[in-house]
Amino acid sequence: MASIADNLDVIRTRIAEAAKRSGRDAAAVELLAVSKTFPSEAIQEAVDAGQTLFGENKVQELLAKQPVLSSKLRWHLIGHLQSNKVRKCLPIVDAIHSVDSIGLARDINRIGSELGLFPKVYLEVNLAAESTKHGFKPDQLKEELDELYALDRLFIQGLMCIPPFDANAEQTRRYFVVLRELRDELQVRGGAPLPKLSMGMSHDFEVAIEEGSTMVRVGSAIFGSR
Repeated sequence: MASIADNLDVIRTRIAEAAKRSGRDAAAVELLAVSKTFPSEAIQEAVDAGQTLFGENKVQELLAKQPVLSSKLRWHLIGHLQSNKVRKCLPIVDAIHSVDSIGLARDINRIGSELGLFPKVYLEVNLAAESTKHGFKPDQLKEELDELYALDRLFIQGLMCIPPFDANAEQTRRYFVVLRELRDELQVRGGAPLPKLSMGMSHDFEVAIEEGSTMVRVGSAIFGSR
């Protein structure tokens, strides 16, 4: 059975090869190791193998893990964030990938101001209009873009999506293309850069990189099945 360090080596090689195929520099793609549900000991193995960027789904789980691991690690929240958890979340994360409504964005902006913080956020887009998933609908995001840009505490990094699962990664390519094209359109509309695209997971990250992903969220391919 491969170790976490071995798995990381494989993932890094695959990232580099996917970037090369699309004429990109592998350094332009960050690997976010999704450590949700895995114990601190497993995270420490990844740290020993050189990984410093991790993603968690729940604020409470992150609050439990962070104190027992190196303070040099960077943490991103990738799961749905409830408004009542924003105050606990902002001081401990480097970025939030799941800003899925104008209401949540306003709450993050307000609490960021109260705490003296400038939160880095990604806007989550529900491209397939799935009722089981959170996120802005593309047309809604276009309509609310000016208000989002007016929230002066937010550093909007870019967009994030979670396409419908398909074991055949080629079937998700179209969603990554749509997210990239939406990002390009929003940059023109809003007149401000949205340089980052958080897209691609264990089963489809290579396709996502080929379509412009700047951050892939990989969990099971590193830590094993949950």
